[in-house]
Amino acid sequence: MTEINARLIGLTQPTIEARIPNSEGILAYCARVSNPSNQDNFDTAEKLLNYCVKNKHWSVFEMVNAVVEVEAPRDITRQLLRHRSFSFQEFSQRYSDEIEFTDREFRSQDTKNRQNSIDDLEKDVVDNVLGKVNHLKHLATGWYSAFREMGVAKECARVILPEGLTMSRLYVNGTLRSWLHYLEVRDDPGVTQWEHVVMARKIKDVLVPAFPTVFNLTG
Repeated sequence: MTEINARLIGLTQPTIEARIPNSEGILAYCARVSNPSNQDNFDTAEKLLNYCVKNKHWSVFEMVNAVVEVEAPRDITRQLLRHRSFSFQEFSQRYSDEIEFTDREFRSQDTKNRQNSIDDLEKDVVDNVLGKVNHLKHLATGWYSAFREMGVAKECARVILPEGLTMSRLYVNGTLRSWLHYLEVRDDPGVTQWEHVVMARKIKDVLVPAFPTVFNLTG
């Protein structure tokens, strides 16, 4: 199985002397900026956020940020980097020889949808492919170690490492609005690569406990 993990690292929290209970409370508090006499009314926060979702008042959801740690193969995290409303801090192979390989799954091409793959390869085909993949891992590891022993810099030796077989770890910072948009477009099997769908769902799993009301409203 392909290794994919997510973990919530940071979350915007209230600091002022208002009766703001949590991160979702910040959303409601900021949404009522034009109604200061009722700004700290959190009893109807869910109703207010529901109104904002239904009427697409998305700017409200820019008032809190979440930082998520993501671990996934590099070819999958590269797709995450396309979401430019996020900020990223990624593990660099320029600074460390601790290269972690990962297993991968192999599927056949969907002939009706070029964005999709189908899990229907014959076992002997999969076994053959996995054997070649393991051989490639062995070769890449050996060559990388040999290059380093010859004095080749890490930033140069890393060029031979197969991107789809090596793990990456990065921190992703975004507003709740950015996360909601990301999950809307990436949790879409048949359009998004399956491994990225899994990554999006892992990210959602760690965000839901922090924003239960919002995710109950948005699905």
